[in-house]
Amino acid sequence: MAPPGAGKTTLTPLALLDVPWLAGQKIILVEPRRVAVRGAASRMASTLGERPGETVGFRTRTDSAVSSRTRIEVVTEGLLVRRLLADPTLDGVGAVLFDEVHERSLDLDAALAFCLDLQRELRPDLRILAMSATPDGRAFTTLMNAPLIESEGRQYPIDVRHTRDIPHPRDLPEACARAIRQAWSEEDGDILAFLPGVGEIRRTQALLGESVPVFPLHGEQTMEDQDRAIAPSVVRRVVLATSIAETSVTVSGVRIVVDGGLRRAPRLDPNTGLSRLETLKISRATATQRAGRAGRQSPGIAIRLWSEATQRALRPQDAPEILVADLTDFALVTAAWQDVMGTSLDDLPLLDAPPAGVLKGGRELLRDLGAIDAAGHITPLGKRMAGLGTHPRLAAMLCAAKTIPERVTAACLAALLEERDPLRPRPNTSAGASAGADIRTRLALFERDDPRADRASLFHMRQSAKRFLRRMGGKDLPLSPMPAHAGPLLAAGFPDRVAQAAGELGRFRLAGGGSARVSANDGLAREKLLAAAAFHTRTSTEITLAAPLDAENLPQMLLDRTTEQVETSLDGASGRIIARRRLRLGALILRDRNTEVTPEEAQALLLQQIQSDLPRALDWSDATRQFQARVAHARTAYAPHLPDLSLEALAQNLEWLEPYLAGCDRLTQVKALDLLSILRAQLDYADLSALDRKLPPRLTLKASTHEIDYTGAIPTVSARAQAFYGTASTPVLADGQVALQCALLSPAGRPQAITADLAGFWKGSWLDMRKDMRGRYPRHDWPEDPATAEPPKPRPKR
Repeated sequence: MAPPGAGKTTLTPLALLDVPWLAGQKIILVEPRRVAVRGAASRMASTLGERPGETVGFRTRTDSAVSSRTRIEVVTEGLLVRRLLADPTLDGVGAVLFDEVHERSLDLDAALAFCLDLQRELRPDLRILAMSATPDGRAFTTLMNAPLIESEGRQYPIDVRHTRDIPHPRDLPEACARAIRQAWSEEDGDILAFLPGVGEIRRTQALLGESVPVFPLHGEQTMEDQDRAIAPSVVRRVVLATSIAETSVTVSGVRIVVDGGLRRAPRLDPNTGLSRLETLKISRATATQRAGRAGRQSPGIAIRLWSEATQRALRPQDAPEILVADLTDFALVTAAWQDVMGTSLDDLPLLDAPPAGVLKGGRELLRDLGAIDAAGHITPLGKRMAGLGTHPRLAAMLCAAKTIPERVTAACLAALLEERDPLRPRPNTSAGASAGADIRTRLALFERDDPRADRASLFHMRQSAKRFLRRMGGKDLPLSPMPAHAGPLLAAGFPDRVAQAAGELGRFRLAGGGSARVSANDGLAREKLLAAAAFHTRTSTEITLAAPLDAENLPQMLLDRTTEQVETSLDGASGRIIARRRLRLGALILRDRNTEVTPEEAQALLLQQIQSDLPRALDWSDATRQFQARVAHARTAYAPHLPDLSLEALAQNLEWLEPYLAGCDRLTQVKALDLLSILRAQLDYADLSALDRKLPPRLTLKASTHEIDYTGAIPTVSARAQAFYGTASTPVLADGQVALQCALLSPAGRPQAITADLAGFWKGSWLDMRKDMRGRYPRHDWPEDPATAEPPKPRPKR
């Protein structure tokens, strides 16, 4: 651990060159940014009196300078990850030095974990050194099981000054320009100002005008422009930089740092599942790093555009990228590492475990892309994708290109999506506003310039396309993309973002769920199907880059991800079964056609509907419910082997009903079924005969027959009191195993008494009832002893 300016980046590798244990093997120095890679290599080569490519060399995505003499190779974190996957034993490498480990990028965490795993399993001789300028470097000592070496370094004193807080991030360029003008007039030395992005750099530069020499420094510049901003200058100047100047880069002549306190960092948007750059407040550790830029070569001044109270409230450290970013690429490279080394992600030495939900989402996308199988193991396609050194979506798109025109188009599309949109609107202008979301208009920029396009973006985009072509074996192919291939290729990398028109002009449903839109004035708004590649989320999700797809001529790679199903449903009005043959891609229905309903499909759908609402789907007559109740009493009293015919039990399994649905294709036919006969058929002849004998549906008294209600806890026979004359005691059911109660009604049919002991009733309570009934119904017979009386004869039917 050493403070900024201590020389850890450029002096440590040189000091290790001649140590005995290295035995002539290479040293790899890992830097977080391309500009730092070239800067560190140039500084070390200059110290040795050489040029990069001799003893000290470097590699980045865009360029390299190495030779057979190279002993120290400076690389980016991403390149080391890809090198480890291609050469997991790091043959010929004796030491790997990780610089600025406190930044905790995903590539850094992966590369360090792979190296530690390699050291643990195969290469105990491999030396690993983690270097940091902030106190959180101590966390690495436990992970690496290594001692902590601290150096005071040689940092010149820095006068840190705080200002008032800026009300809103949009006010930052004006506040920064004001602070720069004041420092320019009151202090000596070059000024390095930190701003979150290219837009803020351009606005600040416009506000400064011609009053001071301004040198921008950001990742979208050419190498020449970056070198011009970093190299010593004979004139006093102002360097406006993004976070690429925070670490490992010395901007010569800087004595004053103006810090805007903001930076852009990738964050996972839970609403879209995408990573996007957000403008965030820096941490206290980052503020210290930035201030240290002013004390590299002489005493300096750090002007912070925020108050001391805000300084105290800043987070101590920036959140590790593994906790906040999209983990799709991380899931792919760790699956590739498991394939070559056998170490699963759970066993990798990581400082922080990746969030389970985000990692699961990344793995699901990899399965959709065909990069891993259902068990999470990398596929042959996944291995090809991992070797391309780009996001898995772009890698899947590149791998889908088979012909030369497709490869050229895929390389250009990947470059467009990896770099910034060259036709994006510029600040305070309308340039790019009419470009729309059609990515095909951007493909034309590879063959000709457009005054609306940003020059630096065009340069990077074309260089990036050539780099992709080299990786695909098309080194000398001209950049002549074919717009007709854009939609199918985009769909290969973004199958979840295939978008289908959804009614309102410009509104689309997404295969992965949710919706997005394009402007109603955009030509793409009238397309039926799009392959969308980029979104921007404000109050809603907007499609910013897409190409049309032909729904009737879908590419094979997309058809392979579709499912064709025959889906049946019930018409709400007629109850008739309707069948549709549908081609689905995720949440989308790409094709929808009528088709014939097979008897099996009809039966399955009817059973499903019946089971969901059994009481209303069938005709439950009173006779049917009485039969169910009789069976329930029989199961309790004497025949527990009988089937359970309760509603709950019947709804559990409809096998009893299936044979009777043959030929039915609508609910009205189901409603017309003789349900009582169907339920009686569930009992065999002997059980049914016993049921009718022991628990008959009706009870015959001396002169009349009456229904027995079995639906209560105790079966009940209801009749006028006269019907029970001549019946001395309560009739029995099931040989006395089931109780019966008698409900005696008045001549008007109103209940007067309920008894389960008719003999006792005649001797006791009958006297009170008789007295009451004689007064109200004098024309009826009310004998003193009904047990011996004759019941009235029923009137003949007319």
